[in-house]
Formats: sequence, structure tokens, C-alpha cells
Amino acid sequence: MTVQHFTPEGMMQPTPYHHVAVGTGATHVHVSGQVARQADGTPVAPGDLAGQVAQALRNTAIGLAGAGASFADVLRLTFYVTRWSPEKIGGFMAGVEAAAEEIGLQLPMPPASLIGVDYLFEPDVLVEVEATALLD
Repeated sequence: MTVQHFTPEGMMQPTPYHHVAVGTGATHVHVSGQVARQADGTPVAPGDLAGQVAQALRNTAIGLAGAGASFADVLRLTFYVTRWSPEKIGGFMAGVEAAAEEIGLQLPMPPASLIGVDYLFEPDVLVEVEATALLD
């Protein structure tokens, strides 16, 4: 399996993610929206965007590993953040940076979208992460 991340000349730079991913392989891995919860459902980092981003990424890493994948195999990430506003980017990126080395997430990240939403499934959930990966 090969996943190549890059940002072609002429696209906006710098960004905390690559604009393009090219993957070859036969097995698609989709990790559903992961939130800041422990395995028993206990909330992690209530009210703390950075803490929730980091935990949601850790949970995403667990899902990838369960399928035999890692962040090296990820083609795309999607983040849903409640009540998003541009001034939250510092907290968001602090969470990404806090977990990146631990979970093997290279920076800049694979192509990613951050989508602001009004509400996620429970009021204390500030962020949800989805991943798509490709394996041989």
C-alpha cells in the first residue's frame, strides 16, 4: 500500500494539512466519528477543546490499529467542531500537536476538513474525528 501526501505548488501554503493524498491499495478503512471518551464512555477533557481533540485523535488511532492501519495509511481526516469560530484554531491545533507524536500523526496532516457544527450527539462533545485509510 502506498499513500502519498503533498501540496502542489500554486495551492495555499502553509496549512496544517496537505491538500492532496494519492493512495493505492485494495482495502478501505473507515473509522467513524471518534469523540473524547474513554472505552467505558467516561468523558475526557470536558469543556477543553485541545484536550478533546487530542483524545478523539487517540481514539481514532485505536480504531485504525484495530484494522491493521496507522495514521501513515490515512488518506483523509474530517473534524467536526461545535460552535466553531476562527479564534478556536489555537486550541484545536494545540490538541493536534499534543497527540501527534504519540499516535504517529505526521504534521502537516493528511488532507483534512474542519467543519463547524451547532451540536454533536451530546452537549459535552466539542469535537468528532473521522478517518479514511487505505491498506494493501
